[in-house]
Amino acid sequence: MATCPRCLGALTENHKCPKGRFSRVTDALTTIVVGSVIGGLLVFAFEERPAGALVLAAAALGAVLANALRQAVGPRF
Repeated sequence: MATCPRCLGALTENHKCPKGRFSRVTDALTTIVVGSVIGGLLVFAFEERPAGALVLAAAALGAVLANALRQAVGPRF
């Protein structure tokens, strides 16, 4: 069976994508921001005065992991 390239749902006769472009972009940006904030705060929980590069790297890693988790869980819900 074919899948929709936009929502990854099954392409049936009456297929309609559940979300618009603005909603998908907002969901992705929210996930990235929340992941980066959690990653940055986690560094401060372990290190009292972390270097700026460490905070930036942890924020980037948190954003990537949160986005990967959203993509892994997202299409099923």
